Amino acid sequence: MRFGKILEDLDALAGNIAFNHVHGNPLIVTAGVDRIRIRQRPIIGQDQYLSGKVTWVGSSSMEIRMQISTREDGSEEWLEAYFTFVTLDPVTKKAMKVTPLLPETNEERAHFELGAIKAQNKKMARKNKIEVGRPLSEESLKIDIRAGKLLDEAGQLLRMPSLADPNTILMDQTLQSNAMVAQPQARNLHDRIFGGFLMRRAFELAFATAYMFGGGRPRFLEVDDISFDHPVDVGDLLVFKSRVLYTRPEGGNLGGYVDGHEGMPLVNVEVECW
Repeated sequence: MRFGKILEDLDALAGNIAFNHVHGNPLIVTAGVDRIRIRQRPIIGQDQYLSGKVTWVGSSSMEIRMQISTREDGSEEWLEAYFTFVTLDPVTKKAMKVTPLLPETNEERAHFELGAIKAQNKKMARKNKIEVGRPLSEESLKIDIRAGKLLDEAGQLLRMPSLADPNTILMDQTLQSNAMVAQPQARNLHDRIFGGFLMRRAFELAFATAYMFGGGRPRFLEVDDISFDHPVDVGDLLVFKSRVLYTRPEGGNLGGYVDGHEGMPLVNVEVECW
């Protein structure tokens, strides 16, 4: 099953849900995707049902929880994803207020509170982003120390490879890339390149990178975070670059939602597009 195409379909449906929630005809932009997790591998040949709903609303943004299940009633869910959309004035391109959301059930309140917490965490992350000249926070300092240790280990690979750990590889040696010109077939209603199309291209490159790095067909488990910093227009030159950020040969814990991954070697791949 082509998960890249599934990401494209999820973004399209989430965009329709966002459009139905707002009044008027604002410019709706995919700002990011928090997390996409696979509970289990779907069975090819079974019908799949995509659904979603607005779970949190801020002043000019909203979060939509998407899911895929093998039953029309939403049971037997095997994928969940959280999409964040921002509404802009189509003329001024300034933020527009979103229709408020009133949670009614305990489940809806839980999703709403979780969305508010995640939105606050994103603001804090942007505030604490490492920049030259800015004092490091406690968390950023830990990251800086860890990065320094990794650079020391990489020094041996660069200067004296024979003395380095034979089971290590430089990050640059995992680099893969491709380029394309954005075509009108991938544009949305606002004549910008559809975010789901970019997600599909990024995923397919990440999958190929993990395949080449591991020497075997990988199993996709989750997408940690997707963010869109700038819109893409028809005719723009797009360059996708991917690399392995880190690995966990002994496996790791991705949470209770993802089934059957305990003890499996994990490979984390980063993709950038500019």
